[in-house]
Amino acid sequence: MDEAPCRDEDSDHVVGLSLCDSAPLLWRVEDLRSVRSRGLVGALLGSLPRTPRQNGRLGRPLLLLPEEERLLSERHAAAALPLAADQVRPGGGGAEVQQYVEDQQRTYEEQSVLALADRKSALLRAMTSSHTGSGAADEALRSRLEALDRSFTFPHSALAVQLSTARAGLTYCPEARAFLRANWPIRGRDEPCCIARYQVFRDLRGRGFYLTSAGKFGGDFLVYPGDPLRFHAHFIAVCWSLEDSVCLLDLLAIARLGSNVKKTVLLCSPAADGGVLYTSLQWSGMV
Repeated sequence: MDEAPCRDEDSDHVVGLSLCDSAPLLWRVEDLRSVRSRGLVGALLGSLPRTPRQNGRLGRPLLLLPEEERLLSERHAAAALPLAADQVRPGGGGAEVQQYVEDQQRTYEEQSVLALADRKSALLRAMTSSHTGSGAADEALRSRLEALDRSFTFPHSALAVQLSTARAGLTYCPEARAFLRANWPIRGRDEPCCIARYQVFRDLRGRGFYLTSAGKFGGDFLVYPGDPLRFHAHFIAVCWSLEDSVCLLDLLAIARLGSNVKKTVLLCSPAADGGVLYTSLQWSGMV
């Protein structure tokens, strides 16, 4: 994968951005350090090589919010990682795909043998625990094992696959780099709701706050007074247009939710002049 230009200072570093569908991803350690120095958090997605499938300790890639990617693009701090022209091979990838299919088939056959052996071991343990030592019991055991050999089928859905997410996208294979190259503009970024969210994100980030997604809290952003590794979120930002009517029950639900999680709800309304109007909601009890 061709690397984007890099400068000495993190503040001037141009990060190398990849897209998987419309999700902006960062793979290189220096890029993660650079966006963190700019106050952008993102979310780690990949499993670490020595601790696979661990939800509590994740690694690269770093998934950026659409607003984080747009802010970097506006400041010319992000660059795509396209294929170099001399690395494109017409019709390339066929050999790699065939090799992958063959490797998968070989792995399937190996795991089928292991699964059958494991099933036989379980059958032997179950039958020998009640083994009487008679010839009839031995014959029954032999018949069950032969029937298992004939009828056993290892489903493809049970095939164990190694997902090397910590290293994906860092290969020098042109086909692998082509799969993750960025392709601007990202779909949907010019929709009114996306523009409003970005206007709120940019304003809050300009005030020094750190922001992450607030989907699980029923809002648009969680707003932190500092680095999320050191602070809890103080606000739940909800983007609401000035022209839209607000149902009283929705306001009560949002305020009650903020009170339950000990956060202040911010109604953020982008203005026509580029600013943002903020209204805070706090639950004070039933009247």
